[in-house]
Amino acid sequence: MDTIPDRHANRRVVVVGGGVFGATAAVELATRGWQVTVLDPAPLPAAGASSTDVSKVVRSDYGSDVFYHDLGEASIDGWHRWNRDWPVARYHEDGFILLAGRPMQPGGYEFETRRVLEDRGRRPVALSSPEVKSRLEHVAPDAAQHGYFNPRAGWAESGAVVSQLLELAAALGVDFIQDGMLELASDGSIVSGVVTTSGRLVPGDRVVLAAGAWTPRLAPWLQSHLWPVAQPVVHLSVENPDEFRGERFVPWAYDISSTGWYGFPALDNGHLKIGHHGPGNRLDPDERGTVDSDHDERLRAFLGAVFPTLLDAPIVHRRVCMYCDSFDGDLLIGEAPDRDGVIIATGGSGHGFKFAPMLGGIIADAVERRPNPWESRLGWREATQHRTEEARYSDRSREDRP
Repeated sequence: MDTIPDRHANRRVVVVGGGVFGATAAVELATRGWQVTVLDPAPLPAAGASSTDVSKVVRSDYGSDVFYHDLGEASIDGWHRWNRDWPVARYHEDGFILLAGRPMQPGGYEFETRRVLEDRGRRPVALSSPEVKSRLEHVAPDAAQHGYFNPRAGWAESGAVVSQLLELAAALGVDFIQDGMLELASDGSIVSGVVTTSGRLVPGDRVVLAAGAWTPRLAPWLQSHLWPVAQPVVHLSVENPDEFRGERFVPWAYDISSTGWYGFPALDNGHLKIGHHGPGNRLDPDERGTVDSDHDERLRAFLGAVFPTLLDAPIVHRRVCMYCDSFDGDLLIGEAPDRDGVIIATGGSGHGFKFAPMLGGIIADAVERRPNPWESRLGWREATQHRTEEARYSDRSREDRP
């Protein structure tokens, strides 16, 4: 068995996976002086990773969940820092429109989100406001009656963000090995690195498992905590992209906890992404297949009811996005019990990317066994009560409702 030589014997960490969890961890750990090796079988950024996409929503709109509201606010501060520090700004604060299919009522996702925003000093803007009406020109009048606009939100160029993080990691001296993980190497119960699929030992005093939807396959003992779920994403082509960009067409969600639909402004190529934050299908990430025609039909029904100007827009791209769902919808970042030195860093559950500016520090603190204010929810816990994030639509029986 060949061994990858090490340079700093007492501060070595192997990061398995080069998506947003792994890339942010690599940057932060290298900044803190660790010798970091990132292991991934695919050329990075990996085409199949959920973070390697064109766009992700950035929001602090989290229903009654104050924890994620606060983490979202801290992350938005981080996105602004990255925009200042990076050569190209990758976060676009166009705002976020949350549309509700009926009047907002206490206990409902939209009502509770607005309440928490107001309690925290934010001022959601009514849909009837002149500044919001200009952003609703493509929404059917009946669908634009209830909800609000949050100006402190937007979207990030997710694939470009991961590429930038990987470039930063390389500049900090992070090593990259294009190989997969076969198994953990250990000395008794203490981890000593990773054995790759080609038989090499990559030594490490800590191992960070950040392989997203592939994590449960690499670590079967996590299958009660994590599982891969396939979600459909569709890109439409619009004839007049300027009408669907920036202030005229901002990131949106429509009755998302009951329908799952959300979407984005058009990109420079005229493509407009619409995703579905729903129950999905449990699948092996390497056998995800394609978006089925039934989803196309549901999408057309939804567009006809809510965005009629997009009803006939041609579909130019379909993608099956693989979530790594956790049993309780929370991210999972913490040291695994009975596996000394193994840190789990995944469980994005379809809403983790927006926290990218915070992820590296949370993961690095777990690696260094430092207290972190976010570990109360995100740290290791036993798989007990199963639930989902409040915005996540989970009722398959109502899936056809526009």
